[in-house]
Amino acid sequence: MKTFRLQFITATLLLVSALSLQAGCCMTNKVSSCCAKSDTAATPFSDKSLYQTESKWATDTTKQITLGDLKGRPQVVAMFFTSCQYACPIIVNDLKRIEAALKPDLRAQIGFTLVTFDTHRDTPEVLAGYRATRSLPEKTWTLLRGESDDVLELAALLGVKYKEDANGQFAHSNIITVLNAHGEIVHQQIGLGGDISETVRELEKLLTN
Repeated sequence: MKTFRLQFITATLLLVSALSLQAGCCMTNKVSSCCAKSDTAATPFSDKSLYQTESKWATDTTKQITLGDLKGRPQVVAMFFTSCQYACPIIVNDLKRIEAALKPDLRAQIGFTLVTFDTHRDTPEVLAGYRATRSLPEKTWTLLRGESDDVLELAALLGVKYKEDANGQFAHSNIITVLNAHGEIVHQQIGLGGDISETVRELEKLLTN
């Protein structure tokens, strides 16, 4: 892990250190025109932005992107893995509940991003199958896989804890994160199947202020 990454992780974790991160798939406690250029493309991201990271990610269509390619609209981000049988389906359903609660004119202005923990089994083809099974719209939902170090880095930035067991399953925190258009964390929802009203309000504020 590069020195830049370590410094950036430390700075960003200060934003989420007050949150309870105990939640898990196997725990009892609750622990995209994405690549369009703009006139502000040369403007550097702030030191609070997750989009400063240099990691490369593959979408479910095998397209290679950076997190910075998600800039330009708010993103609702969660980490998951496709073979998860308990927590992840609930997380995805929570994202869909958030999406459905938004007014139609705002819904199209927000991106939803799922990043897998499972760097070995969740290939782009597997992610594509998951998208189809879950009926996740291509225009607003992004599914990503990355290298193990990059997944670890992103999890740290989001305040997500995870651990793989001997059977290839992952115990992990259940956290939904709202990023503004510049990749800065503005809100986090912790737990499964909870009240989404505050998350919806934060998204509406980002688009109407």
